[in-house]
Amino acid sequence: MNADISKIHDTARKLVEAARLVTPIEQISKRQEISLKDAYDIQLSGIRIRSAYGERPIGIKMGFTSRAKMSQMGITDLIWGRLTDQMMCDDGGVIPASRFIHPRAEPELAFLLKAPLAGKVTSMEALQAVSAIAPAIELIDSRYEDFNFCLTDVIADNSSASAFVTGAWQSPTIDFANLGLAMMINGRPQTYGSTAALLGHPLRSLVAAARLVGESNERLEPGSIVLAGGATAAIALSPGDYVSVEMEQLGPARPRRRQRSTEAPAQAHRPGLDLDVAERLDRDALHGLRLRDRCRQVHVVPGGRERAALLPEDAHVVRRMERRHVQHPHGGGA
Repeated sequence: MNADISKIHDTARKLVEAARLVTPIEQISKRQEISLKDAYDIQLSGIRIRSAYGERPIGIKMGFTSRAKMSQMGITDLIWGRLTDQMMCDDGGVIPASRFIHPRAEPELAFLLKAPLAGKVTSMEALQAVSAIAPAIELIDSRYEDFNFCLTDVIADNSSASAFVTGAWQSPTIDFANLGLAMMINGRPQTYGSTAALLGHPLRSLVAAARLVGESNERLEPGSIVLAGGATAAIALSPGDYVSVEMEQLGPARPRRRQRSTEAPAQAHRPGLDLDVAERLDRDALHGLRLRDRCRQVHVVPGGRERAALLPEDAHVVRRMERRHVQHPHGGGA
């Protein structure tokens, strides 16, 4: 069924306030039935409310880019959400844990566009619109109690978009189809994967992004950032954690390590600006951010490792990243 405009706006307002007050709410689907169109209308209404608070849309994020995840959710298409300037964090920076309800981190590949993109496009047309690519970390944070939701719930909640950080932007002429990656918490590898986990090739996610925004009569403008989707399982974070990602060929560089502070984090700046270029390392790019609690720092023992759902031909990339961290077990972190 389709909800009326007043219900759409009311639901969007509740979700935005849940994020602003850092207070989870009950799933929408437990109170009312909404269609896929209703869910995206709620998401758009929520972004308009955020814009009234001063936030500025700067791109989109893709979700369910793993075929295994789509099968698990019983869906056949990707979902998307909107990014704003207030979600962008400093590379190597500090972000208050008090901003989140139950944050989780995903390693991603980010696209920066130099030309408008919308509707049905080919992979080549999508690539021609790309100015640069970068390794990225997305912090997802559901506004629902216990991180539980159905498909329409998560879409209405802006696909759990919350915060993200990108590393140094690199030329898209790099072959990024199958780059090995490792995500670390406090310097210890937690997940290994490959960019090939994104629909077999990250460009397919960008092609889908163009199609989906076109179906909503919108378009991706020059300067837009597109997060291609999580390349591994998401990892839950705790206050004091430092999360980072290493991705093959998109380096070398290292973010500045910052001392713990009770001061508010600096405002987000141009991706890669806070990199420590004075001391370059002969290794892949390392990019991350630290979660800061207002009152205390908590160090946690990292949990077990998880693998991305990979195609057989991608397994050697993951093994290569694993061997690297066996040889250099303390290669990253704060």
